[in-house]
Amino acid sequence: MTDFSPNRVALHVAVTGASGLIGSAFTRRLVTDGHRVSRLVRRAPGPGEIGWDPDGGRLDPNDLEGLDAVVHLAGENVGVRWTAARKARIRDSRIQGTRVLSEALARTRRHPAVLVSASAIGIYGDRGDEILTERSAPGPREDFLATVGQEWEKAASPARGAGIRVVHPRFGVVLSPAGGALGKMLLPFRLGLGGRLGKGSQWMSWISIDDVVGALLHLVLNEALSGPVNVTAPEPLRNRDFTRTLGRVLSRPTPFPVPAAALRLVLGEMADSTLLASTRVLPERLLGSGYRFTHPDLETALRHVLGQDRRAIFPR
Repeated sequence: MTDFSPNRVALHVAVTGASGLIGSAFTRRLVTDGHRVSRLVRRAPGPGEIGWDPDGGRLDPNDLEGLDAVVHLAGENVGVRWTAARKARIRDSRIQGTRVLSEALARTRRHPAVLVSASAIGIYGDRGDEILTERSAPGPREDFLATVGQEWEKAASPARGAGIRVVHPRFGVVLSPAGGALGKMLLPFRLGLGGRLGKGSQWMSWISIDDVVGALLHLVLNEALSGPVNVTAPEPLRNRDFTRTLGRVLSRPTPFPVPAAALRLVLGEMADSTLLASTRVLPERLLGSGYRFTHPDLETALRHVLGQDRRAIFPR
């Protein structure tokens, strides 16, 4: 059995989506901690890389021999207006890629001990004020992201069936100035043009990029964890409170709410499924397994990721 104790000299970890927002931060942490990283790439592989073609269903199991862990983060960006073609790409990039990877891992002679295969809190759908944990049912079948999430996690079944421990981190809104939701919000908020989205009553389940990286490493190392694990901070906030906090950290007012109708006009279905959807998610299993958050509250998280150490002048 692979030794996953923190005192182990080094792990060999393969990562898909290594150039993305989460993947790049996670691979940097692995390298800093002295682990060996092999990045899965779609082009001709170079040193330290493994070539694969998830669209074409090609991944040689021989290239996956000797791995201790695999962290699968690849998937099409959700945060743009959805067309029929975009929705198909969102779905296929997650389900097809996970299936190809899982089937190849199942055919290896020496399986890795763990596959950490990404998922997202969109699996719960729009649930209002309901508190959601890993024990909560997924959203309805007519909800696009809820349906994709269920099929995404199911696509890892070949790896599970081969005896590999499979963990599904269900990511919330990841806070990093390098991209994602926060990256898009920074310019208007810094210009004093920020404001709540719609009524602002929808719950936002967020997490700092530092805690995403820490949680992923925790999932790799903790042999007791398998199945879904919510990767969100323990203090979700309503959108209006998130907005006020971001404005305070940036020392900017937030006087310009964006009407729901305007969001729907510009972004269509995606607005209702992401920006206006309410998901009040708690990281029950992460906390129960002993993970300690570096940034459990939003203001601390924002001040860290944005380098804002001084207190803002706007009162609470």
